[in-house]
Amino acid sequence: MTTALAQHRISPVFLGLVAIMGASGWAVWRDAPPLAGLWVFLFIVSAWIVSLCLHEYAHARAALHSGDLSVGAKGYLTFNPLKYTHALLSIVLPVLFVIMGGIGLPGGAVFIERHRIQGRVKHSLISAAGPLTNAALAVALTAPFWLDALDGVPTAFRFSLAFLAMLQVTAAILNFLPVPGLDGYGVLEPWLSQGARRQLEPFAPFGLIAVFGCLWIPEISQFFWNGIHTLMASLGVPQWDVSYGLEFFRFWEGEPVVTSQ
Repeated sequence: MTTALAQHRISPVFLGLVAIMGASGWAVWRDAPPLAGLWVFLFIVSAWIVSLCLHEYAHARAALHSGDLSVGAKGYLTFNPLKYTHALLSIVLPVLFVIMGGIGLPGGAVFIERHRIQGRVKHSLISAAGPLTNAALAVALTAPFWLDALDGVPTAFRFSLAFLAMLQVTAAILNFLPVPGLDGYGVLEPWLSQGARRQLEPFAPFGLIAVFGCLWIPEISQFFWNGIHTLMASLGVPQWDVSYGLEFFRFWEGEPVVTSQ
């Protein structure tokens, strides 16, 4: 029983991340210059890493209920990002993607022992659990906008929510792409023939980088961001709120001058 409880105990590392998120979020709410941009940066990075932990936890939890009891022993149920199999893919690269392009793109991190799981539907649900978590977070973060509940909310905090919501939207959409190495392919893979899986397997390590690289192609980037802006607008989030959130986040480029819209 003690071992089982330890496998589900929330990690101090995760609690520390939540504390940083809370403290920096409070500072952003206070909207206190001259460090407003730095507080926004810390708030968004810590909140983004927390969401990555929730994304991976969702995979692990779905795997646990599908028959892979090994996820507990691996530490995946503690929300500890240091327990992930690829710290570079799970934490470092997603944070770099945000800094470089303002794109939310989680990487694969938990190792599921698939031979323990029976049924293609279960395999697909395990892969879908992560991006579905991002979609749920996107709904939660955009709720103040589409509920028109932002009266009295400081501008810097509002912009931070908008940018965080956009990160969750892009994470859900991009991770659902049927590209080897992403969760969308994991949803599709159980339904492919053995031959097709063998042919696509070598491309899995490069899928994440390939998607990010494609987003730097002007035509693809324009099409993608136009779609994101349209979706965000349908959720009540103005494009300028997201843009100001990104500008505050990149505090080293200088604090933006906010104008009325």
